[in-house]
Amino acid sequence: MTLVARIRLICLVAVLCITTGMSRATERAGSLTVYAAASLTDAMQDVTRQFTLATGTPVRLSFASSAILARQIEAGAGADLFVSADQEWMDYLERRQLVRKASRHDLLGNRLVLIAPAGNVADISLADVASVRAALGSGRLALGEPQTVPAGRYARDALQALGVWPLVEGRLVYADNVRSALAFVARGEAPLGVVYATDARIEKRVVVLAEFPPSSHQPITYPVALTSRASPAAARLLQFLQQPEAQAIFQRYGFVPIKPVGKGGASSGAARDNKAQAKHKLDEMMGSPVVVPN
Repeated sequence: MTLVARIRLICLVAVLCITTGMSRATERAGSLTVYAAASLTDAMQDVTRQFTLATGTPVRLSFASSAILARQIEAGAGADLFVSADQEWMDYLERRQLVRKASRHDLLGNRLVLIAPAGNVADISLADVASVRAALGSGRLALGEPQTVPAGRYARDALQALGVWPLVEGRLVYADNVRSALAFVARGEAPLGVVYATDARIEKRVVVLAEFPPSSHQPITYPVALTSRASPAAARLLQFLQQPEAQAIFQRYGFVPIKPVGKGGASSGAARDNKAQAKHKLDEMMGSPVVVPN
């Protein structure tokens, strides 16, 4: 190959590399990335699908335990929006200034339940240790790892509050997220498990034996916030999550929408004022003007 041919080949490869890089950058710039707790998998897929249909903006989703997602964001992962299954991991990122405090609010609520493989008709009272022991038999109780999985921590606290923890403490099978705990029971690998009510609702191979009293654990809330590196379009997605269309989808999956503090119903005559207020709020969250479509 002559020197001229080599130079031409090098130039061609360079152009291809630059073009490919620009294409990937454009793809990233035109989409949003959401990191959300594993328990939100099905609902968030439906919600973001509707957002994409309404806006034309594609959304990439990453689901895992809140702890894993928070640490990935801390390590520099390119998330625009984070939805945690507890306050602790959102606090973790806020202390490190990795989420925008002004954008943070509680989006959803959930409930905690005890499940068994479908077909189980055990009569269980969570206040009766003997009935739990009978249902557990020689098997193990599946739940999320309490140190990293919010559902696991809620479960541990609830079991301790009800006096059941000493019975099960040495007979646990830990999962890396709540959906994995659900799978242990669905596959019949564990006779009992503790998951969110929304998880049990979407899995036909399990049955709910009992619901934990809300007083036995901290309130189960899902805070949401823009990350510090969020693109301007992310504010529109955050706003969409609070709209009736998205809230209806969350409710269909069993979540309890939490109304933002200070948000009341508005008459039609106040619609324009409310839109202006919403735009001002988005500007405040993003730190720069945001274009809101008519």
